[in-house]
Parts: sequence; structure tokens; C-alpha cells
Amino acid sequence: MSREQPAEKSEFRVWRTFTTRWTDNDAYGHVNNTIFYQWFDSAVNAWMVEQGMLDIGAGDPIALVVETRCAYFAPLEFPQDVEVGLSVAELGRSSIRYRIGVFGQGDRAAAQGEFVHVVVDRASRRPVEMPPGWRTKLAAIS
Repeated sequence: MSREQPAEKSEFRVWRTFTTRWTDNDAYGHVNNTIFYQWFDSAVNAWMVEQGMLDIGAGDPIALVVETRCAYFAPLEFPQDVEVGLSVAELGRSSIRYRIGVFGQGDRAAAQGEFVHVVVDRASRRPVEMPPGWRTKLAAIS
């Protein structure tokens, strides 16, 4: 099995900055792996809200997470600003595969992964075709 290589900043289209918190560090003195998934979720959903794609309280359709993964390359710690880069790797009929990079200092990712949304009807939670407006906005960050 070959080891994945860290991404570079140029591979991402949308950016969000987070500041690590004291509680993000684990007993080993670095940001715990679960925090990276919180950053993934926040970066994707904040962008969707900003784009008018996602109305958390009443919107229909909605997007549910069905898969995530993350590879780690370098530790991050408190206190530190972290940049999270986002791009779309793949658009399906009702699914979106995002590529996400987490950067501390420098141009190489400290961690990177994928986050997959499936677009579903709010009530039934069954997959539906992605609205054309969503597809256009998502394609713009591919």
C-alpha cells in the first residue's frame, strides 16, 4: 500500500480559518483527530449556507454525510490558526464528494481527506436529484 502524499494549497478553491482551542489538544499535546472532522463539517456546511444552498432549519432538500476519511501528516496544536481548504472532487446525481485539506504553517497539508454528502428529501430522507443551482455552485469549486 502506498502512502498518500500531502496536498498543496493550490489544490483547493474555498478557504475557512479556524483557531484551535485549548480543549482541542489531547493528552499527547496535539489536536485530537476528532477535531479535524468537526472542521470538515463546519467548512462544508458554512460554505453551503453562504451560497444559499442550505437552509438548516427549513430547507428542502438537505445534505447528509454518508462517508468521511482523513489522513494525517503533521501535528497541529493549541494555540494555532488553521486554514481548511475545500474543493469538489466528484459530482454525482445526488452526491457530492468534497476534498478537504487542513493546513497549519506552510503550503503542504497537515491533514487531508474526503467528505461525502448525499442530497435527500427532508421528510423521507431518500436521495433526490441535486438542484441545478447547487450543481452550478459546486461545479465552480471543482
